[in-house]
Amino acid sequence: MTKLQRIVILIAVGLFLLLYFGVNTPFFGLSTKSNEQRQLEKTRSLQAESTDISVLLKNAKSALSSAQSGRIFLLEQSLAETQEDSARIEQLQQLSGTWFDLGHPAIAGYYAQEIAEIAGTAESWSIAGTTYTICLQQATEEKVREYCSGRAVSALENAISLDPDQLAHQVNLSLVYTENPSPDDPMRGILMLRELNEAHPNNVLVMNTLARLAIKTGQFDRAIERLERSLELDADNQVTVCLLAAAYQGAGNENKAAEFAARCNAQ
Repeated sequence: MTKLQRIVILIAVGLFLLLYFGVNTPFFGLSTKSNEQRQLEKTRSLQAESTDISVLLKNAKSALSSAQSGRIFLLEQSLAETQEDSARIEQLQQLSGTWFDLGHPAIAGYYAQEIAEIAGTAESWSIAGTTYTICLQQATEEKVREYCSGRAVSALENAISLDPDQLAHQVNLSLVYTENPSPDDPMRGILMLRELNEAHPNNVLVMNTLARLAIKTGQFDRAIERLERSLELDADNQVTVCLLAAAYQGAGNENKAAEFAARCNAQ
């Protein structure tokens, strides 16, 4: 996968994953949330699911190599022997990151959600939500897509309730709806983004996200218009540069596409 492709994917899922999967990155502070509150959040996310974590784990483990199985077993054993919340978060981080590296974002999201239920921070819920969003984008089985979609919405709604001023949470929620539109309200994600754009016309994240969706639907000229405006506001934004390469490529402007691709890959 090229750097351009990686950046285009990154804008779809927000930036908080970098905080989570980075090596030696400390996690967020614990909240004073009660066990009752945690259980209420967990119950909400489990409603109307098409599959469950035990099925996902069983299917995933059956395809692991001996070395991979051994690694997962040791991590699970360490988690089972750990009681303190801060130490459990570290173990859950390792499990989530390992499953993500193994290509199972649904399971990675489950463990990220476990972290969020302990930590109770907007950032931790955002990480869980964006991890589930990656699952939604990559999964081919409908029952897995529905599982990840429902949990992504629940996690991101928790993030928004805890930090309503952080636009990234709202952008990421809108992307879940665009990735898995409801038959009853198929335009919900797009309308959310448009409302955010009207309220924050100079927000680069919102404009870049709208541009990415325009690229996805073949509206390359519209995407270029938004991205050129984003570049005026933030000339060093790598996501904007890489998306411009994709937009100009789609529009058939090879010279501009090559120019921005070179800038994308150079950063």
